[in-house]
Amino acid sequence: MPIANKPILFYGIEAIRDAGIKDIAIIVGDTADEVKAAVGDGSRFDARITYIKQDAPLGLAHAVKISRDYMGADPFVMYLGDNLLSGGIRNFVDEFSKGKFDAQILLTRVKNPGDFGVAELNGDRVIGLEEKPKHPKSDFALVGVYMFTPRIFEATDRIKPSRRGELEITDAIQYLIENKFHVQSHIVEGWWKDTGKLEDMLDANRMVLTGMATRVESRQLEDSEFHGHVHLDDDVEVKRSVLRGPCIIGKGSKIIDAYIGPFTSIGAGSHVENSEVENSILLENCRIENIGSRMSDSLIGRNVIVRRGSRPPRAYRLMVGDNSEITVL
Repeated sequence: MPIANKPILFYGIEAIRDAGIKDIAIIVGDTADEVKAAVGDGSRFDARITYIKQDAPLGLAHAVKISRDYMGADPFVMYLGDNLLSGGIRNFVDEFSKGKFDAQILLTRVKNPGDFGVAELNGDRVIGLEEKPKHPKSDFALVGVYMFTPRIFEATDRIKPSRRGELEITDAIQYLIENKFHVQSHIVEGWWKDTGKLEDMLDANRMVLTGMATRVESRQLEDSEFHGHVHLDDDVEVKRSVLRGPCIIGKGSKIIDAYIGPFTSIGAGSHVENSEVENSILLENCRIENIGSRMSDSLIGRNVIVRRGSRPPRAYRLMVGDNSEITVL
């Protein structure tokens, strides 16, 4: 899934690389072929990528457990691929390298700690973890970035599957705490997003677009205007339209008689005509045509067509995939 027209996974790989880590393993499952096709051997990131197959989604601690041969005796970072963290992780990696910790976790304050793994602290030291507690002992949620020494493998060998049949990383870290290993915390001051839900993806898209520079060539605009930070990739055509940034429009797209509002990402090869779109993510090769009202707060998948029908009988005609949500006027 893309944020500002770049796969979420790429942000994590770049953050790891920018922290000075060039050897990266990606745990893959059913989507292994798609991940490999997108990431390749890592040369595009100036890194070396290895793929480790997880036969079933048996938990984050299980992902660590099956990586033992790859990690050897080295300390390592575990970075959840659907997380976005402003400012990267270099400072955290440097702190872990200099400290004498067995593990380091990143934390951030949240309004709804019961939806996350929650840490109980004594100063900077973690003294307890709970997964989605009914009565949280703090408002510090675990960010999906962890740093471990090989001590963590002792924990993954000793813990048992949770009620949902998974080896939980919170249980592994709790094992370290209970056995007097040093688990350090670091409070994240910038923004962090776990992009597992639509609203979180839209939030992340807004945050990334806000920091994006303007890229518009005059020959890309015909009888059109733009305001704010607007990024147009190559071969984008804009005719008789208004673009209000921050927004990004992917290579080869066409925007005709349309309004593209703030915080919108439009994937390559898309076509928006006689329509208005804002605060939305459109993947590659979408067509939004003559919809007659404004589309907002939406995520539209690849090769999707949304258009107003002109022939009777008048009715909604939908072809919708699993786990979708539609709001009609």
